[in-house]
Amino acid sequence: MEKKLNKYIDHTLLKPDATKQQITKLCEEAIQYDFASVCVNPAWISYCAKYLKESSVRVCTVIGFPLGATTSAVKAFETQEAIRQGADEVDMVINIGALKSGDTETVYQDILAVVRASEGHCVKVIIETCLLNKKKKIKACQLAVQAGATFVKTSTGFSTGGATVSDVALMKQTVGDQCEVKASGGVKTYQDMLDMIHAGASRIGTSSGVLLMNAQKDEENQKN
Repeated sequence: MEKKLNKYIDHTLLKPDATKQQITKLCEEAIQYDFASVCVNPAWISYCAKYLKESSVRVCTVIGFPLGATTSAVKAFETQEAIRQGADEVDMVINIGALKSGDTETVYQDILAVVRASEGHCVKVIIETCLLNKKKKIKACQLAVQAGATFVKTSTGFSTGGATVSDVALMKQTVGDQCEVKASGGVKTYQDMLDMIHAGASRIGTSSGVLLMNAQKDEENQKN
């Protein structure tokens, strides 16, 4: 492992009906377990930034989420606004339709617009692997690297499927050391998490972070 397991986790709550009480609990859990970040919808950035100010937990948000079908200008503005409100990291969804149509220049410019608007902040590019064939997955990763993204990410968790070990391995093989890989969607067990990390993921997006940490503790207790 490159680091402690808790630091792989983006503690995530992106449900549209998430309440302030639930977001507060998310932040409290992130502080307790010292997760890498909380990942929330843009409306909660400012609240989380203030709540987590004295902690090492970062604030991550989503851009063009979950469809990726807004324009590049809108995604760029959304990114600027997110950072202004206190986001440390942004997870953007690519223009999936453009990629599937073979319009790679539009996809590249879309990612580049967000990278530029991020002003050096961490940008994770969600390629929505469940909607792509192998060739398109590779191309999406190559475009993300070319545009200067920090991570490529498997999934929104809102489409037809989530992260798979084979997709994470393919993405890592494609980007090498030029980019990191985030596995997101369906990572719910301790073994799931280990499998994704061993396949090449250096970040895990999950709403099951506390369960994963408790499972790790149980595993360690059994070994002792």
